[in-house]
Amino acid sequence: MQTSYDSVEDLAAALRRAASAHGRFEEELGHPDPDWPDWYARHMADEQAGRDATSHSR
Repeated sequence: MQTSYDSVEDLAAALRRAASAHGRFEEELGHPDPDWPDWYARHMADEQAGRDATSHSR
């Protein structure tokens, strides 16, 4: 799956949305997620592809 962003601003906004969603995920998880880069990547790719970016978990 290839993912790209139109600008640095678009990428930054996607990272902010992922950070917010990941914060909620960690609250549910009950501890810090050491694999957060993988989580962010999946979230951002799902969001860009129009899939439910909030449904994935471990």
